[in-house]
Amino acid sequence: MPFADELIGPDAARTLLRTIRTAAPSADLSVLEGSIDRLRPLALRARADLLRDALLTGLPGDYAEFARTIRRAAENPDLQGWSIWPVTSAVAMKAVDEQTSAAFDDGMSLLAELTGRLTSEFAIRTFLRADADRALAIALEWTQYSDEHVRRLASEGTRPYLPWSVRVPEILARPGVTVSILDRLYRDDSDYVRRSVANHLNDFSEMSRTWSSGPRPGGSTTRTHTPTGSCDTRFGR
Repeated sequence: MPFADELIGPDAARTLLRTIRTAAPSADLSVLEGSIDRLRPLALRARADLLRDALLTGLPGDYAEFARTIRRAAENPDLQGWSIWPVTSAVAMKAVDEQTSAAFDDGMSLLAELTGRLTSEFAIRTFLRADADRALAIALEWTQYSDEHVRRLASEGTRPYLPWSVRVPEILARPGVTVSILDRLYRDDSDYVRRSVANHLNDFSEMSRTWSSGPRPGGSTTRTHTPTGSCDTRFGR
C-alpha cells in the first residue's frame, strides 16, 4: 500500500493530463505537464493544490467554459480515483472566484456529479468558506439524493475536522450548524453514509466537551458520540 503522499503521484497526474487534453485539445497544458516532476517532495494536499493550480492555468476561461471542459473530461471513465481531488478543487475555486450565484450553485452541482469517482469532500470546503449558509443549504438537499455518494458528501464534506482538508471557521464557530444534515442521515440505509455521520459526530466531541450533553440527531441527548465502526476504510480512517 502506498504512503498517503503517494496517492496523488505521477500516474494520477498523467491520467489527469490525458483526460483534460482530450477534452480541451487546444488548451496549453504545459504547466500541468511540468507539474508531474514537481510532485515528489510534496505532501498529499500540497500535491493536490499544485495540480489544481496548474489545471486552472491551463484552462483560463470563465467558470462556464471551465465546467464544460470538466464535464467533457468526465465522460472518460479514466478520470477517477485520486486525480479527481485537484479537479474538484479547481471547480470550487473557479466557481467561487466568479462571485455569482449561478457559478456557485453549478459548482456545487458539479461536485455532486464527480464525488462518486473518489470524493468531492475536500473541494466543498472552498464553498463553505465562501458562503457557509448557501453551501449548507445545498448539502441539506443532497441528503435526499438517491446516490449514496452524494448523501455521504453532505455529511463528510461538512465535518468540522475533516482529515487532509482546510478548516471552515464558520462551522467551528457555530457548533451544531450541521445537525440538520445529520438528522436526515443518521438512519440512512447505507452503512457508507452512516459511517460518515459517526465520524461527523465524533468531530463534535472534539469541538467542545459541553457538546456531550447537547442535542444529537433524533432529538435525544447522549454522553458520547463514538459509534462502533466509525472508521472509513476507503481512506484509511
